[in-house]
Amino acid sequence: MADQSGEKQATRGKSAKDELSFRKEIEDYYLPKQLVDAIFELGEIPEYSIITNIGIGFIDIAGYSYISRFLSPNENQSVLNGLYTALNWVINRHGGYLNKIEGDSLMFHFGGLTDPNIKGLSQQEQIDYIAREIFYTCVEMQRVVSLFNQANDKFIYENDEPATKEALRRAFEIIGTMRNSLELSAAFNALFQIRVRIGANIGEVTLGNFGPDGAKQWDVIGVPVIEAKRMESTAPIGGLRISQALYEILDKAGIVEAYHQRFQREAQAMFSSFRYITREELFRYSKVTLADKKNAQFDTYSVQVSPGLPEALASQVSLLVEKGEFGADRILEFLQYYRGNRFVTMAIQRVFDRKGIIIRREKILEVISPKKYQKYLKNHNGNKKAAAEEIASDFTLYDLFELLGKYQDHVNALDGHREFTPEFRDYDQYMDQQEKILKRMFALTRNSTEKRLFFHSVVYPLVFRNMRTSILEYQSLPKEEAELEQA
Repeated sequence: MADQSGEKQATRGKSAKDELSFRKEIEDYYLPKQLVDAIFELGEIPEYSIITNIGIGFIDIAGYSYISRFLSPNENQSVLNGLYTALNWVINRHGGYLNKIEGDSLMFHFGGLTDPNIKGLSQQEQIDYIAREIFYTCVEMQRVVSLFNQANDKFIYENDEPATKEALRRAFEIIGTMRNSLELSAAFNALFQIRVRIGANIGEVTLGNFGPDGAKQWDVIGVPVIEAKRMESTAPIGGLRISQALYEILDKAGIVEAYHQRFQREAQAMFSSFRYITREELFRYSKVTLADKKNAQFDTYSVQVSPGLPEALASQVSLLVEKGEFGADRILEFLQYYRGNRFVTMAIQRVFDRKGIIIRREKILEVISPKKYQKYLKNHNGNKKAAAEEIASDFTLYDLFELLGKYQDHVNALDGHREFTPEFRDYDQYMDQQEKILKRMFALTRNSTEKRLFFHSVVYPLVFRNMRTSILEYQSLPKEEAELEQA
């Protein structure tokens, strides 16, 4: 009996030890080491929130659903985990903190308890540091995504953790298999590209523990967080959008100019057309309007990241023009995304010219500005061919996109009109004026609504359908005929 009792105690002791070990394993697996280390160094769990300056970034994977259709659930998990590992590697390298992952979106931040690099710095030094690190982190993330698409791990250091290398190895094995597929290899670079949007902001937020007992989360809340998310949702694919507040800090610290010089040097080394990019084109100002947020407006800057972007996209377009309607649609996506970028637009136009794809620019001009088109027609006494040749000489695709942008800005500015409130004298007089005012406001609103509707329902889609049709026309030509026209 004594032996049995001893065995039971030993079993219970072993079970308790195993449970403690397993709990520790679970905590290590799910709890962010960076947060645990920061709290351990503090010596206590922060009970109260603080207000502090934080740099917030959001990343969203765009168009991953297309790639996911070619992968099993386990393969999807491996690719995404590899991508998240690569992005988190960049965040950690700069001293940032991965706050959360929600589906195909990530949130990260600099500053606060989890950022050891702000210790001993004055408030202004902290702000300058946070702005610099979050900006260069965003830039590096986009470049790492580009390497990830190539299954290239040259950004990883030799002494990095084995778990990081293993996650990337699994993802690259799958990407490599897709590249080597006989069916997919020719168009892989054009069709299978993970692309991300990144948005960033800086500002004063509330930082601390939020949530019920047992489900606390270290988080940041405040208007700057909301605005950072809106920067991401409107960011160009493959680039980033930053708030005016972040831009002004970067500009004052000399980072805007330093980045412009570095970008030009890199473009020069790659013989990219971006070597001629101006500072204003590299950091392009725009006022973003969010229709679903009662037309709330934000002053922002979109930032170019890849020095070889025009040539890379041109290479993809060259493959896509041979891929039927799907290829044509992907090219249109590029043109819509980058229509404000003259370098990308001109690179794509050169592909069209080289391939012999005839974009009828006179037809596009007629859609955007009928009066301008009629003027050219009149100058050539109604000779459409002569007018078309002059229009092709006077307007590049980028010029036409600029006209389209001005048209869009004009119709978007046709907001509601200010209502006049008459002075009250008596009921009949007042109501008579009210009726006239409301009818007049209705007429003005209907007119502006019709103009906006016509642009978004007719003008804008017609411009791009014109180009799509030209690509389909090229695709329909017999190969020998297409080659003869190119010659």
